[in-house]
Amino acid sequence: MDRDEFIITVYCLICEHYQRIKRAFPLRRGGFAPALTDEEVITREICGAYFKLHTDKDLFAYFRTHYAHFFPQLTERTLFVRQAANLWQVKATIQPRLTQVSGQAADPMQIIDTLPLPVCGYIRSGRDRCFKPVADSGHCAAKQLNYYGFKLGLRITRCGMITGFPLLPARPHDIRLLDDLVEGFAGLIPAAKGFIDAFRQALLAERHGVVVMTPPRKGMTTPHSPTLLKLCARVRKGVETVGSHLTERFAVARIRVHDLWHFHHRLIRKVLAHTVGVFVNLQLGRPPLDLDGLLAG
Repeated sequence: MDRDEFIITVYCLICEHYQRIKRAFPLRRGGFAPALTDEEVITREICGAYFKLHTDKDLFAYFRTHYAHFFPQLTERTLFVRQAANLWQVKATIQPRLTQVSGQAADPMQIIDTLPLPVCGYIRSGRDRCFKPVADSGHCAAKQLNYYGFKLGLRITRCGMITGFPLLPARPHDIRLLDDLVEGFAGLIPAAKGFIDAFRQALLAERHGVVVMTPPRKGMTTPHSPTLLKLCARVRKGVETVGSHLTERFAVARIRVHDLWHFHHRLIRKVLAHTVGVFVNLQLGRPPLDLDGLLAG
């Protein structure tokens, strides 16, 4: 599909779920109706993130220049930015709805991992005042990166749809964040070697029905069959692809704001845009993680 068709598809999708949310939770109790509808604002955010427009200034300028016929009331950037930020709870509700409607939330096998989320350069971390005291220094062994910021927890289904994305502290080792990553899930969890902890894994299996499957280290014995280990190693590659999408296409590691509230809002916008892309691919019968091939040109 071309960009016009993609925007219309996203708009129809958002309208469907927005109306259901609005019936369940009253969003406005009075006052004048905004010039842009909430559905239009969320559509522009999702499409802008998908088109790699990472700042509100670039997003506004692009749609004002190329799609004024789609959004004729788009005249004031500050009003758009304020309305978009105030809709963060709606976007945070639409994202899990899409996982449920698509049936992906019920997937009995989901993969976990973490991503580094720097909020400023490591050298400047001592002078940073925007995220004190919640941000901290951390180390990503996979990327050999020392950074200052947070970790993004990821839990995805086998097809690549994100079902969990908690914002986590950067300093603790991944194994100490395992409970946050598997919260609300029961089933099989393929994970990397960084999540090896026999005691914690046994506790999760006994209390919550969560089986964390990690590749054994050299010299370790495992009760799991080689076939199951190979299957988990294969599906675990999907979380690397999703992490690459979020880092490269959606630039989650380059969010530059001055407070945690706006940081979380931008993060929700980008995760929702990724979820919408996977959802549309599933509806069209395409490879779910082929985000580049969804648009023709």
